[in-house]
Amino acid sequence: MVSEQDFIPSAYTNTVANGNFEWSAPSNIALVKYWGKKANQIPANPSISFTLNNCKTITKLGFEKKQSSDAFSFDLLFEGQPKESFRPKIEKFFERVAVYLPFLNNYHFTIDTQNTFPHSSGIASSASGMAALAMNLMSLERLLNPEMTDDYFYQKASFLARLGSGSACRSVKGSVVVWGEHAEIEGSSDLFGVPFTAEVHDVFKDYQDTILLVDKGEKQVSSTLGHDLMHNHPYAERRFAQAHENLSALKAALTLGDVEAFIKITESEALTLHAMMMTSQPYFILMKPNTLEIINAIWKFRAETAIPVCFTLDAGANVHILYPENVSVKVLAFIKDNLLGYCQNSQYLCDKIGAGAVLIA
Repeated sequence: MVSEQDFIPSAYTNTVANGNFEWSAPSNIALVKYWGKKANQIPANPSISFTLNNCKTITKLGFEKKQSSDAFSFDLLFEGQPKESFRPKIEKFFERVAVYLPFLNNYHFTIDTQNTFPHSSGIASSASGMAALAMNLMSLERLLNPEMTDDYFYQKASFLARLGSGSACRSVKGSVVVWGEHAEIEGSSDLFGVPFTAEVHDVFKDYQDTILLVDKGEKQVSSTLGHDLMHNHPYAERRFAQAHENLSALKAALTLGDVEAFIKITESEALTLHAMMMTSQPYFILMKPNTLEIINAIWKFRAETAIPVCFTLDAGANVHILYPENVSVKVLAFIKDNLLGYCQNSQYLCDKIGAGAVLIA
């Protein structure tokens, strides 16, 4: 059983004065949702996600040895411009991971990051951003410890990413990732995400995700606050048990190619996530009227055509429309003809299941 202690390195065998790395890491969309966490970014229930392909963060990390090692030192750029508003989040992340990356105080870092999706498009960039940063930091640690194995490299990267943003641990690998201990998922852990090891049926291997941008504004309740409201939630324990049950059922659906079961579980999970928000104290609603209009339109279209299209939601108003690649022409026509009017400025993003973080040469 891997513990936090396994990620605290002994003395490094190598030294390096300066250099840089560049990684891209994708966003991900949870099918079984993580909502509620314990101390140190430990999830209250397991989750499973599709790694996305096109929505990603590209981060370049420059590093240079400095004279003193008394404090963290970094410059932060977003799309080439200084971004002071990101600084507190990076400082907090460095504080959390310092014990696992003892070299952090020894270098000045230049973190230059950009997203392939529009800023403020309503796509959570914390998962892709923290995963990309973790990959870069692990690349530097591998220079300091050249004997590091690939397995350790990716496992620790996921572990570190989790300390920046919980769901970021699911953005290191692809294409289906489980985070959180689950009896039926071999090697599953609360500390990092693990690739889904069962054979995924062909129908899910090229699944599409079209993201309808219903509302691009800032959420009135942050995910962090939402997670905290699960601590004394009247339905929390039943919800956590349900997540385990749904993950078991989804595992079977993914391996058998049972699209009908996949739809039932995925949509139920999305609505349950928002039901938890509506029944917390204080209660809140992140869906918008147009979110509900889109959901009803999807249900009507599916009933009339028997085309296996479904939705899921993140902690926000935007709608992820999931469907097999072989029905994409019909589904995209349906979206353009019937749903774009519900999107802010008719905006949507086309994505699909992807492969995880990539080192950019």
